[in-house]
Amino acid sequence: MTTTRLHYLSGLMLAVFIGLHLLNHLYSVAGPDQHIAFMKVLRLFYRNVLVEAVLLMAVLLQIVSGIKLFKNNSKATVSNFDKLHRWTGLYLAAFFVIHVGSVLAGRTVLHLDTNFYYGVAGLNTFPFSLFFIPYYGLATVSFFGHTAAIHSKKMKQVVFGWTPQRQAKAILALGVIVAAFMFYCLTNKFRGVEIPTEYKVLVGK
Repeated sequence: MTTTRLHYLSGLMLAVFIGLHLLNHLYSVAGPDQHIAFMKVLRLFYRNVLVEAVLLMAVLLQIVSGIKLFKNNSKATVSNFDKLHRWTGLYLAAFFVIHVGSVLAGRTVLHLDTNFYYGVAGLNTFPFSLFFIPYYGLATVSFFGHTAAIHSKKMKQVVFGWTPQRQAKAILALGVIVAAFMFYCLTNKFRGVEIPTEYKVLVGK
C-alpha cells in the first residue's frame, strides 16, 4: 500500500473520531456534567483495548506518512489549497504528538480521568490560556482546513451552484465558526470554568 493510501485511510478513521470529539466539546454548551455524560457514552465505543489500539496506530500512521508526504510534495505545492493542505497537515501532526502524549500521561502518570476538566484546566487559567487558545484554535481550524483542501482536490461536482472551490472555502469558514463556538462552550460561555481541586495540578496549584 502506498504512503498516500495509508495516509488517506488512517485520516478517514481519525476524521470520524475527531468529528465525534468536537461534537462532544460543543455539547459542553449544556454544561460540564452534560459533556462528561456524553463522553461516557462515546467511551463505550472507543475506549476499549481494540479500538483504542487501532486509533493510536492510525495516529502514528498519520504522523509518519504525513511528514513523509510533506517532504516529498514540496515542489508540487502550487495553489493556495495545496499550501493549506501541507501546513495544516504539519500542524496536526505536531498537535497529535502533544495532545495524545498529554492524554496518555494524564491517565498513566497523573492517574486522572482525562475528561472535560482535564482538557479545559489550562484554557480557563491565565496565563496558560495564552498557549491553549491558539493551540486548540489552530488545531480545530487546521482539521477543517485540511478537510477543505482534500475536498477541493477530490470533489468534481457543483452542488447548488457552488463549485468545489467554493465548497472548500465554506468548509474552512465552518472550521473558524466551530473553533469560536468551541471556546464559548469550553469556557462556560466566556465566564470561566471552576476547576476541581484534583485537576489544579495541571496549572501548578
